[in-house]
Amino acid sequence: MPEQTVGVVGGGIIGLAVAREITRQRPGTRVVVFEKEDHLAAHQTGHNSGVVHAGIYYRPGSLKAELCARGRTLIRDYCLEHDLPYDECGKLVVAVDPSEMGRFDALEQTARTNGVPGLRRIGPDEIGEIEPHATGLAALHSPHTAITDYRVIARHLAGEVAKAGGVVHLSTAVTGASRDRGRIVVATAERPHPVDHLVLCAGLQADRLGRVVDGQREPRIVPFRGEYLTVPGPKRDLVRGMVYPVPDPRYPFLGVHFTRRVDTSTGSVQRGSLEIGPNAVLALHREGYAVRPGLRIADAAGTLGHPGFWRMARTHWRTGAREVRGSVSKRAYLRAAQRYVPGIGPEDVVRAGAGVRAQAIARDGSLLDDFAIVSGNGVTSVRNAPSPAATSSLAIAAYVVDRMGFEAR
Repeated sequence: MPEQTVGVVGGGIIGLAVAREITRQRPGTRVVVFEKEDHLAAHQTGHNSGVVHAGIYYRPGSLKAELCARGRTLIRDYCLEHDLPYDECGKLVVAVDPSEMGRFDALEQTARTNGVPGLRRIGPDEIGEIEPHATGLAALHSPHTAITDYRVIARHLAGEVAKAGGVVHLSTAVTGASRDRGRIVVATAERPHPVDHLVLCAGLQADRLGRVVDGQREPRIVPFRGEYLTVPGPKRDLVRGMVYPVPDPRYPFLGVHFTRRVDTSTGSVQRGSLEIGPNAVLALHREGYAVRPGLRIADAAGTLGHPGFWRMARTHWRTGAREVRGSVSKRAYLRAAQRYVPGIGPEDVVRAGAGVRAQAIARDGSLLDDFAIVSGNGVTSVRNAPSPAATSSLAIAAYVVDRMGFEAR
């Protein structure tokens, strides 16, 4: 059989993980990665909190729960094998009010069903032993929740793809695809690229690219901007690992939390800055990461013109208004965070970076909670891959490649 060529659109961690997995499972396959930016991990991969999740939150039996559990182990082993940053600093999910205890109990059951390693339910005294400056009525302690730097992992994956004979094209935007004599011709500004199979890992542009390539108009991506504060002074050491709230199960967001970052600037893995966040504010610019991101007309029109957005907004406008207040005011932002770590106030923080989450939404206004990966007619499309997609990336890659087929031409 002649050598097959697979094109992968997206130079984030999922696209690069898929490209590497193809070279592992199908030696001799030619892999071509297309990334529209001039560097890798430019979007969601490079703007997330760096957490390696243990699987506490995800509906048992869902693709998220399955691939997060497998992905955490794969990411840990990959980092250890290649001497990449990985720090099991642990996480507390803390209940601070009696009204949260029903959700807390349900979350504990979910986490235990998902087999979260080392999970313990603890009381106020043990909270203080693990995080001396945190307060709460009860907490779930996940000692194997970790932090890493997904940008470093992405670059290493790209290096493996290149060593296996693959090609990573930077500054190469895919504008469409057509079919010619049984192959898929990927259109770019420079030249066409014929491939036998195409994998779309386009993140924030997943719906737009999917519509152009495979004609599927749904689900639609609604971008949510997640803004972070950072603690630049000595108070960053008031948190040793991670402190999270009990999430509201109506939303696929985890709430404002405290997270240590890894610092690789010294050449060794150390715990670095302390971040607070992210919130979840409707983004009017899909790739707006600046403190003041501005407006991109096409992005705003795409969101506001989708009937699913308005159905969602009618249901959740109060939550949206609360998130906007926190975005405008550091004091309002910290008000929720101080319930968990009272010693850090508005005077101790500065505005830091932001990320934009690609959240798929259906026409009925429901937020898609699970990963959505569809395949057919030579095209595999990752249509919804929000958190814990980075944690799950190596497992997602194996899932995608297992289902690609690689039919003979």
